[in-house]
Amino acid sequence: MGTRTAGGRACRPRFVLGVVSAGLLLGVSLTACTSIPAEPRANDTAPSSSGAREPSATPAPDATLVPDGTAAENLVYFNFLAAAVTKANPAADGRDYIDALVAGGFDRAALEVTFDRTQADLAVDSTQFSVRFAGECLIGQIGPATNGFHSVVAPILSTGLCLVGSTRQIDW
Repeated sequence: MGTRTAGGRACRPRFVLGVVSAGLLLGVSLTACTSIPAEPRANDTAPSSSGAREPSATPAPDATLVPDGTAAENLVYFNFLAAAVTKANPAADGRDYIDALVAGGFDRAALEVTFDRTQADLAVDSTQFSVRFAGECLIGQIGPATNGFHSVVAPILSTGLCLVGSTRQIDW
């Protein structure tokens, strides 16, 4: 089929190269057609074909405490309270989170929080806070070393507590 060169290697016919090139071009063209359209620029206005207004999205209601619920059912509320603290004060300390949890209806006696400063009086890399609820622990962690807020539902430790290590006395 192919012709041979003086070195004995086969040359590919030019039409094979053309077919491969056409296939690649078609593939790239189809990919470009299925891409997500770009966001409209800020100064673009949406065309209005009719005078009718589109219904606006109804905002989701705020999360609430489910007193007779499980820890997992209250994790959304726990996260909601923590997010409100962080939004109000990105440099919030452990006390701020504890105060928000108490104000939100969690039992102060069931709360734990780690220290905000090390024994060498340096800022900690992260602060953990928790609440024992319905036989489990809601645990939150935030700080520069955590890449944002994280939370989890975990079993209560054999000590009867949620957090490992030294915690602050909540005496305010």
